[in-house]
Amino acid sequence: MTQTEMAPTDLLGVRIQNNIDSNIVVTDASEMPLYTSDVYGMGIPPALIVRPAELQQVSSIVKIATSMGFAITQRGGGMSYTGGYLPIHTHTVMLDLSALNRIVSINEDDLVITVEAGVTWQQIWEALTPRGLRLPFFGTFSGSRATVGGGLSNGALFMGTARYGSAADIVVGMEVIDASGRRIQTGQAAFHNGRPGFRHYGPDLTGLFVHDAGALGVKTVASLRMMPMPEAVDYASFAFATQKDATRALSAIGRSGYCEEAYIFDPATTQRSLDLATLLKDIGRLGNVIRSQSSVLKGLQEGAKMAMAGRRFVEGEVYTLHCVCAGRSVDGVRDDRRGVVKLALDHSGVEISNTIPKAARANPFEPLNGILGSQGERWAALNSKVPHSDAERLIAATEAAIDPYRERMAACGVTMSFLYIAITQHVFSYEPVLRWFDEWLPVHRHIPEPDFLSGLEEPAPNHEGRALVDEIRSKIVEVFAEFGAASNQIGKTYPMLANLNPDSRSMLRALKQELDPEGLINPGALGDFSA
Repeated sequence: MTQTEMAPTDLLGVRIQNNIDSNIVVTDASEMPLYTSDVYGMGIPPALIVRPAELQQVSSIVKIATSMGFAITQRGGGMSYTGGYLPIHTHTVMLDLSALNRIVSINEDDLVITVEAGVTWQQIWEALTPRGLRLPFFGTFSGSRATVGGGLSNGALFMGTARYGSAADIVVGMEVIDASGRRIQTGQAAFHNGRPGFRHYGPDLTGLFVHDAGALGVKTVASLRMMPMPEAVDYASFAFATQKDATRALSAIGRSGYCEEAYIFDPATTQRSLDLATLLKDIGRLGNVIRSQSSVLKGLQEGAKMAMAGRRFVEGEVYTLHCVCAGRSVDGVRDDRRGVVKLALDHSGVEISNTIPKAARANPFEPLNGILGSQGERWAALNSKVPHSDAERLIAATEAAIDPYRERMAACGVTMSFLYIAITQHVFSYEPVLRWFDEWLPVHRHIPEPDFLSGLEEPAPNHEGRALVDEIRSKIVEVFAEFGAASNQIGKTYPMLANLNPDSRSMLRALKQELDPEGLINPGALGDFSA
């Protein structure tokens, strides 16, 4: 068969194999299901999966594919739950960037590390720790699989976030391939004789490509700020009878700047994460609350409040707040922790064992067994970022939107848990997580450790529960949009583009038109640019 007689997909595969590398096209059919799903749902199979092994291959692949009218999506660790890398039509090439996993350079003098997009946060941690260095933000909840390219596309956060922000806040420059194959550099390294260092020389081009869900180009290289490893670390955990007390304490602690991490687990998550006997023992010491107050009258009032909430405490139905303090000296960290304790107790908290934040720091890059629940259930997260002053209203509005679904949720076995995180000193993150029993997706069968999976039984299909989760997710996304909330993994779930004001939307459309005039780079991400 001549090339003119080949189907477009076959012809594309031949051109990539002949002109670039014969080994980078994924031909094993058994791998296709994994690339056709993310953590939340199934998508359309891509026409071709390509796993580039060298940086220079990416530009050539993109140029060949887009010239033939193929769309491009990009996949790193594969932990999207918002359709981030899933195609929206069959004429799509999926770039698996996991093989671009080399650390390019570690400049200890300038405190800058440069890495390929497929490098994981775990790789960086392991490379820097022996040098007494780390990243300010240094890891996500996505464990050992989370990659730098995916994190920069999707607003990765968690480890170090309360003080230093997200992945977007530590990147000083990138290399990005646009739809025509152009190699675009950002930051100081983009200038003649420039090297990665200062990000803001002229317009912040780096910021244009951060958190774009892969819609503006393919990230291949990133340079990130490093810092000396803190000399001292300490931990604190607290229990609260009510969500309101806990979230107000989180905001106060977040604003204080005392912590590198500060986050709340709801009662369900607390019970899954903490030994209940230890929790009850700690909570039982209600006298600590009275003794911690600045006056006898206030102490009695707080003691009475805690006594009224005693039943919830005894049943373990409490919100727990977990904090990590780190710094240059033991004395400084001790002072920070003392400040955290005061703020928590001021908001009716009771100090408990700090095993949760300590364990999270001890094992920040665990295998992703948590992609499934402890009973084999699936989960689907949503998240929103608002100023602290909007947090209570947002939570109340979200709960009001969920309330009409409670009976159907019970009938379909759908439950919810919630995670709350402080980001830098001015942002409150609220993350509702829907959980339900349903047949697993390919990601669920492939990612967890075999020993973990062997202890679980895959649930039967739950079509009604799945449809209900879809409906509730859509309703929550509407609430978030009403508050003008930001979300860290936009993908194809949040109507980001549609919610921009008209002039800002027009500017973003113009940028997309310049970088991707045919709309072939991850179409559907950020919203519908064709509308």
